Amino acid sequence: MSANITGERKRDRLAGNIALLGFVSFFADVSSEMVYPIIPLFLSGPLGAPAVAVGVIEGIAESTASVLKLYSGWFSDRVRRRVPLIFGGYALAAVAKPAIAAAVAWPMVLGARVLDRAGKGLRTAPRDALIAESIEPSEHGRAFGLHRAMDSAGAVVGPLVAIALLAMFGAGNYRPIFLLAFLPGVAGAALVLLAREPARAPRERASAPPILSLAGYDRRFLVFLGVTMLFALGNSSDAFLILRARDLGLGALAAVLAYVVYNVVYASLSLPAGIRSDRIGRRRVLVAGFAVFAAVYGCFAIARDAWAVWPLFAVYGAYIAMTDGVARAYIADLVEPQRRGAALGLYNAILGVMVLVASVLGGALWDLIGPEATFAFGATTAAAAAMVLAITGDRAPDGATACPPPRGASACPARGR
Repeated sequence: MSANITGERKRDRLAGNIALLGFVSFFADVSSEMVYPIIPLFLSGPLGAPAVAVGVIEGIAESTASVLKLYSGWFSDRVRRRVPLIFGGYALAAVAKPAIAAAVAWPMVLGARVLDRAGKGLRTAPRDALIAESIEPSEHGRAFGLHRAMDSAGAVVGPLVAIALLAMFGAGNYRPIFLLAFLPGVAGAALVLLAREPARAPRERASAPPILSLAGYDRRFLVFLGVTMLFALGNSSDAFLILRARDLGLGALAAVLAYVVYNVVYASLSLPAGIRSDRIGRRRVLVAGFAVFAAVYGCFAIARDAWAVWPLFAVYGAYIAMTDGVARAYIADLVEPQRRGAALGLYNAILGVMVLVASVLGGALWDLIGPEATFAFGATTAAAAAMVLAITGDRAPDGATACPPPRGASACPARGR
């Protein structure tokens, strides 16, 4: 009896990691989203950068993050420690914000964004692995949904703070916002130090395979990586959404507010989407999310009036809620615990590398043909990814309802439909 009580207390303490890391992400996203929607405005306005430069900056920054996600996830598997890498990542991102304020040319913004995204690269895969280790597999969808909801709540607050500061300092005075964004970033990093590592057997420490090895992964995970590459080919940086809003006639403040609408929907639907994936299956939710993305990008390609930005940003929030946390939960289901950090890192690395390709391509299409081409291409690749996932994912696990793990098990048993 006492052993059971002790075990339950340990599980409860670990489950507290999910809420704690949610608050960490909340503060970090307040910091990041105070600056993210105004960076393209800062680049295209005071710094005079062309659209392709926006794509290059975001693409290189995200690709840097992706390489580090791959290594940090693998390394956290190797040493079986997640918290130090998570803390270092959030701290690095915090100190990068004031560096943007000092920029006098767009290559300096590139350097600051690389520093910021390097922090994200260090923390993301170890953090997601720690979330998966802190809850029963049957509740992975709920756990990642809650985390993404709290993360995106910060993405609601951040732009609202930016709007208030823009009103205070003047619509074109962006530098004070970059400086103030340092404060919530530091608060989030400090909270990481309260997170708990799960107990691990000594033999687990050397169990991680070579970093780039795909041997031994479930076929369904490898298929999902391929689908992810196809989808991400047209999923250029969200900075292009802000530029499209401006292109359709919204002012700087209205464009940032539209981004807030997107994050409100994202925050509101992340937890319900995660719970839904526990019940009906992750793959079905992911296919629907890709289809929503295709519809939104298709509408952005043909939009002609500023009013269209508002409903499109709202529906875009539904897409990210249906895919972001659900994809992480899906991978956690498919991969054994000792490889989760590496698998999540590999997934995020692929996304980030493809952001570089997609963002440079999207910027080139914008400059050479027009914004319609950028969004039409994204709609096409997303629709193709939805169809491929629907066809090839016939043996994907269906979350808690279709794949209940045995008590104490760390993953769902493989089973077909």
